[in-house]
Amino acid sequence: MYSIRLVSLGLVLCLISCWSWSALAKLEEKFSWKQLAFDWPSPEAEAEAKATGHYIEENNLPLGVERWQNRIFVTVPRWKAGVAATLNYIDLTSTEKSPKLHPYPSWEANKLPIDVQPQEQKTPSGGRLDADKAQDAGIQLKDNSTIISTFRIQVDVCDRLWVLDTGLADILGSPKKITPNTILIFDLKTDTLLRRFTIPADQSKEDSFFANIVVDADRSECQDAFAYIPDLGAYGVIVYSLRNDKSYRVKHNFFHFDPLQGDFNVGGVNFQWTDGVFGLAVGPMNPDHSKDIYFHALASTKEFKVSNRVLQNESHVTGGDSYYDFKYVGDRGMNGQSTAEVFDPETGVIFYTQVNKDAIACWNIKRPYTPDTQGLIDSDSHTLVFPNDLKIDNEGTIWVLSDKMPTYLYKELDPSAVNYRILMGNNRDLIKGTPCEM
Repeated sequence: MYSIRLVSLGLVLCLISCWSWSALAKLEEKFSWKQLAFDWPSPEAEAEAKATGHYIEENNLPLGVERWQNRIFVTVPRWKAGVAATLNYIDLTSTEKSPKLHPYPSWEANKLPIDVQPQEQKTPSGGRLDADKAQDAGIQLKDNSTIISTFRIQVDVCDRLWVLDTGLADILGSPKKITPNTILIFDLKTDTLLRRFTIPADQSKEDSFFANIVVDADRSECQDAFAYIPDLGAYGVIVYSLRNDKSYRVKHNFFHFDPLQGDFNVGGVNFQWTDGVFGLAVGPMNPDHSKDIYFHALASTKEFKVSNRVLQNESHVTGGDSYYDFKYVGDRGMNGQSTAEVFDPETGVIFYTQVNKDAIACWNIKRPYTPDTQGLIDSDSHTLVFPNDLKIDNEGTIWVLSDKMPTYLYKELDPSAVNYRILMGNNRDLIKGTPCEM
């Protein structure tokens, strides 16, 4: 009997210890959809789009998320034909559980300038890796505000929306290159385009794929902003200076994927990716007024960092002398692959996705970077299947978008089930009871 009590006590202590590494609070589901719906100009316009193949409900998969004031921005990349609008927003005051998406800045800006018809879909084992090479559409845009296909976006501290447009349509069908990779910057107070910058062709490689953009800006010096654009396909980072309206390509070994971490199992789908540098986060201001830029490859469990002063010094970072300026931070441990990360200045914590664990995790930058110092914010094999993107707003709210993307790419989503979710939670509540709380 005594030994049984000891075992029971040990089990209880173990459960308490294991539980203490997880957050006490959980993410709350704010919005969810079985299939995305859009705020069409009229019922007739929607009916015509469906009849012509310009709107195919099941082909519209949300991927990126961002918040500004009463708007939640949602991106819908043109993986397949029939995407209604690639850049959209939801009114945060909406009481609907599955609200319609409003194209941003307009329907016209989201309209494809060429006709892309549905193709017989392939079932690629490597996602975009098995997609056909894009054919140049050979056209000129009539409107500079036009956005072809965006994956990730970011709002900066100066109330500007930065959009990275891949220029690709029908990526998994019969891909068309309508425009080069482009940065668009919108003034959110007036919904007008401030800047359109085309990334020079010589800064792209044959396997390049630009799907993320992270902005490094300070409110006191809005014109001195920089954007960092990871190339997950050809393992580089594009650095763009707003003041100089110029970009350049940075290469480094740490931008590559880990060949031992390319196997994924998400939502019952097994697949292999070779995606390199993808997640980036701008750290806090250091005493010397520099910032560390944290980054990792998607097919990897390791974290790295480099000073923004290094990245912003073109002659140094492209001249071959900067290799040792890039630092290894640590390893998240088994199944620690992550699509996105973001630094929270209020708590000093980096929040990040855990796609193989259906989870959101955290790390306090004052701690060493080891598996034991990573905190589990939330894990749910129902609501967090492929947490694709996350952001934190200036109120300390974490926003997470999960979308079952592997099922969308390799199998078929169930239109009768909830497939897409936007979840939210308070930063301090979410890190309680984890190693991220200090």
